[in-house]
Amino acid sequence: MYQVAQTKSEFTTKVLETDLCVVGGGMAGLCAALAAARNGAKVVLIQDRPVLGGNASSEVRMWICGAHGADNKETGILEEILLENYYRNPGMKYALWDDFLYGKCVEEENLTLLLSCSVNDLEIAPSTSSGQAGNRIGKVKAWHLTEQCYYEVSAKLFADCSGDSVLRISGAEFRVGREARSEFSESHAPETPDDKTMGHSLLLQLRKVGEHVPFIPPSWAHKYTDADLPNRPVRAMADDNSCDNFWWLEFGGMLDTIEDADQIRDECYRIAYGVWDLVKNHPDGRGHGWELDWIGSLPGKRENVRYVGDHILTQNDVEAEGRFDDIVAYGGWSMDDHHPEAISYPGAPTIFHPAPSPYGIPYRCLYSKNIENLFFAGRNISATHMAMSSTRVMATCAIVGQAVGTAAAVAVRHDLSPREVGEAKLGDLQALLLDQDCYLPWRTRATTDAELSASSGDPTSLSNGIDRSLGEVDNGWWGGEGDTLQYELGDEKRVTGIRLVLDSDFGDVKRMPCRFVKDGSLVEMPAMLLRDFTIEARNADGEFETVLAVRDNWKRYVALEADVSSSCIRLTLGRSWGGGPSHVFGFDMEF
Repeated sequence: MYQVAQTKSEFTTKVLETDLCVVGGGMAGLCAALAAARNGAKVVLIQDRPVLGGNASSEVRMWICGAHGADNKETGILEEILLENYYRNPGMKYALWDDFLYGKCVEEENLTLLLSCSVNDLEIAPSTSSGQAGNRIGKVKAWHLTEQCYYEVSAKLFADCSGDSVLRISGAEFRVGREARSEFSESHAPETPDDKTMGHSLLLQLRKVGEHVPFIPPSWAHKYTDADLPNRPVRAMADDNSCDNFWWLEFGGMLDTIEDADQIRDECYRIAYGVWDLVKNHPDGRGHGWELDWIGSLPGKRENVRYVGDHILTQNDVEAEGRFDDIVAYGGWSMDDHHPEAISYPGAPTIFHPAPSPYGIPYRCLYSKNIENLFFAGRNISATHMAMSSTRVMATCAIVGQAVGTAAAVAVRHDLSPREVGEAKLGDLQALLLDQDCYLPWRTRATTDAELSASSGDPTSLSNGIDRSLGEVDNGWWGGEGDTLQYELGDEKRVTGIRLVLDSDFGDVKRMPCRFVKDGSLVEMPAMLLRDFTIEARNADGEFETVLAVRDNWKRYVALEADVSSSCIRLTLGRSWGGGPSHVFGFDMEF
């Protein structure tokens, strides 16, 4: 058999059209894409890596952190993802985590996923309002590494969740570096503005072993002593048996974190191997029970480019709790401001400036001031450096992503721009977020207007529109196997959906591991999470018939389709995951 020589003068271009194009597949972009698709928009998600998750993926392995305090744990799509990972991946393996995130996308009919695809150009289209060119993105162009072709994606709306703000080439206003203290009267900001940022970190993961195997460092690794690394926890394990994930192996804040990315990565490698050499081969033997199981090849980024929206979130907004009328998400992590000199700085690697938990994040920070169809979510939202030092953590980025994706679906449904959604449909957006289990502090969701009773206990709290315990207030109802909640609807009504919100144990942060014990470990589903239940309807003869039966439920927010006419709907509890009582925060119906 002979092979015929072939020639080709240019790469193929594949064309896609969609409602929303999301650029960036970290936790913000993933949640934005899923939210938009589930609310009816057609979505293309472009991710420049072969896996999803961004800094939470197997390539970086940073913890998903968020608002301080168990009462303030982020829910919605993020909690759904973390719970399903517990259910499907109890060994908490990163390979399964990556593929699980991939599966969340391919399961969505409205979502097209492009991995290993990097946006490198775009085309500006005429404004829908003025007909003038220059303030609306028409399409993006991306290079697909493995297909060796270009993709052109035209969309009504775009969401930049890349962290690097790659769509800034549209002419969107953006900021880099640290604002002067005087610009926004931020007490923690520097006296004069600069282009310095927080750096990148290349993480390590260790494994507990029984036998000491010496580590031979590469010749190009840095050589450290304890004196070289003051204020850093140079150890494998803390006294309380917790383990550091080496977040402080940081570099790059004095450079351009985009243009100098390769230089930063190379230095991060030298730092990481040098620190591990110090720990493993320390004269006091502190590293003898551990070995290096994994080292990242992709540094995790903290900061580079931030867009400018209709509002710029500031330190003062954060400290005042952000009680905005247009709240669509919240933060609660400290203003965690890493020194730009990073590992070379002899002082503390970061200052945790206090921030209230929670504080509100307004919708006006999530779309461009001057590009009319551009959303953004992640560490690149419209915020000062100081405010971003809190909003940048991934759980906050994820719920901001869900807010953006939901807003995009509202925009598509009503043919509106991002700004017009805030002007005309803000209430609808907030109601959708609340209904889909996104907590909005100081807001309550609408509940079913009908008489609710329980076989035991008082279910009154289920009608207050708050789906979590807050301080000493439970806001829920506890029931054992066989207990019931029952709505008397009066006249017969057609029920089209059932909505449950269950307790998924906010005391468990559900993080992927930063170290590995010798024999491995399995996580367990939340004990109070309802595992089995039935939905029943009373018929004309006064008897209850099963409408829906659910087994092995792993979700906190459960939305079920139904089609039944009845004057009474009943929820009957089955097993919980822990074998004891279950905790319910919400039981509602759609008519």
